[in-house]
Amino acid sequence: MPVMLPTRLFQPMTVACFSVLLALPSAGFAADKTKTEKAKPETDPYAEVQPATETIDLAAYQRIRDEGLNHSHVMDFAVALMDGIGPRLTGSPNLKKANEWTRDTLTKIGCENAHLEDWGEFGLGWQQLNTWARMVTPDTAVLILQATPWSPSTPGPVTGEVTFVSIQSEKDFDEYKGKLAGKVVLFGAMREVPPVDKALFSRYTDKELEDMVEFPVSAGGQGPGGMPPEMQARLRAYMERMKLIDKIAQFFSDEKVAAIIEPSRDSRNGGGSGGTFFDDNGATIGRTPYIAGKDIKVPVAVAAIESYGRLYRLTQAHVPVTVEINVETKFTGEHEHGFDTIAEIPGTDPLLKEQIVMVGGHLDSWIAGTGATDNGAGTVVAMEVMRIFKALDIKPRRTIRIGLWTGEEEGIFGSKGYVTQHFGSAALSTAPDQLALPEFMRRAVGPLTLKPEHKLLSGYFNVDNGTGKIRGIYTQGNTAIAGIFEQWIAPLKDLGVTTVTNRNTGGTDHLSFDAVGLPGFQFIQDEMDYETRTHHSNEDTVERLSPADLKQIATVEAIFVYNTAMRDQMLPRKPLPQPDKEQEKRKPLEIMPGAVPPPAAN
Repeated sequence: MPVMLPTRLFQPMTVACFSVLLALPSAGFAADKTKTEKAKPETDPYAEVQPATETIDLAAYQRIRDEGLNHSHVMDFAVALMDGIGPRLTGSPNLKKANEWTRDTLTKIGCENAHLEDWGEFGLGWQQLNTWARMVTPDTAVLILQATPWSPSTPGPVTGEVTFVSIQSEKDFDEYKGKLAGKVVLFGAMREVPPVDKALFSRYTDKELEDMVEFPVSAGGQGPGGMPPEMQARLRAYMERMKLIDKIAQFFSDEKVAAIIEPSRDSRNGGGSGGTFFDDNGATIGRTPYIAGKDIKVPVAVAAIESYGRLYRLTQAHVPVTVEINVETKFTGEHEHGFDTIAEIPGTDPLLKEQIVMVGGHLDSWIAGTGATDNGAGTVVAMEVMRIFKALDIKPRRTIRIGLWTGEEEGIFGSKGYVTQHFGSAALSTAPDQLALPEFMRRAVGPLTLKPEHKLLSGYFNVDNGTGKIRGIYTQGNTAIAGIFEQWIAPLKDLGVTTVTNRNTGGTDHLSFDAVGLPGFQFIQDEMDYETRTHHSNEDTVERLSPADLKQIATVEAIFVYNTAMRDQMLPRKPLPQPDKEQEKRKPLEIMPGAVPPPAAN
């Protein structure tokens, strides 16, 4: 999942063509076919009447459970992707390998029309080849660190005096001007390192799941775009800091700094210690270092807090410190495009086969580990869902399509591109304050422009919360579907699936679908050590995957997809968003007695 803030805030369907094997009177056949096609009813997903009682195929549940739990191949996919290919930064050679491997593997397991879809230009292609550093004086010590994404290389190993730099406002630049040439700069305040006195690994308790069902209603007002005032304030502070960071990056380049070392951030319960470090867009110096012309000119590495801390304390004690550092990276292009992997199992019902059910997750990752829990898990689970259906020779009424997205970590680019190309989009605000935001955070000003496929998607199911088993599902405010999901999970309670909540959850690819009024869902998953230790860290490797949980996730997700593909009706939708009218709807009512209109601005 992307961390753009300090808090977590379309392939046209192909219809199979069949050869006519029996000789038929051609004129009569053509006439009958034309009549049939003209008579085919067109579904309005907003007008379908939903049944009060779902038809549950318990025999299908049993078959899917047996295949998913007793004959699983989810770890075969996982080891091949994470160990065989490794980290998958958007635009990198490894992500290209992963796109091609997923496409070819989906074909191998029997999916049809497996291909890659271009969602547009991303930016720089980059990979880390080797990064190391050691303290040379006053003692020798090996430092735990890696290059930050899109960092340039040092010219081989370089040795420099270490100095700490703190720039909180533009007036601080003068203190360091002309003093940093050839230096290894420590950039970032030394944070507290609390004792790990709480578990780094957890599962939801029954009480926590019960509490999650309650829908919170805020009593406070909301600012532009429906964002609470406190979040507006945090966003403004963040954007101001990012503007300063861009200037700092240029300053370090102008001063000919040898290299920059940053401290790793912490995580929940003090998990950012013990050699664990987090290497993502929060560590890069610059808002969009993957765009040519906005790239970083000085080598940057992020260090485990213990390595950083020793260097910091020595400099604060005025002890001369020197470090030798080698950052070896490779740029592979300036205008790399991003691609999603798409494949499908065609529908078989003459009236429903053009409709689509989608399952997926994001394929890209950060670089410090191998992207196992974020989000190799969601990728291999979606692939396992497709394998289960093919292994059972299930003939879905609707077409089942898998989408493995890229560019998620930088702003859900891949799924948004797919949704825009296939389903619809809305124009984004071009106000100056909005242009300063990452694209996925900019306010839509609409109206929505819809594509013909918009009426054909029944639902999209996403996994991107790590390796923990599914405990339920977020309806994303789609209250009409809560009762349907409650019936679907009733036979799954022995697997720990108990909770349907109308709450929203964010930070990943279902938002691209939800933004244009399509049913897009993310599952509730046990947290495990996702938010404490593995999310975007060097610990995000196969060792952090739970095979038993991944089997359960694939089985449960397959059942959700199966039910969606087989039911008579499409899934119910929320009212179509009207982003062009959202600001007007949020305006205060002008009803105060005696109020005098403010004078017009000059």
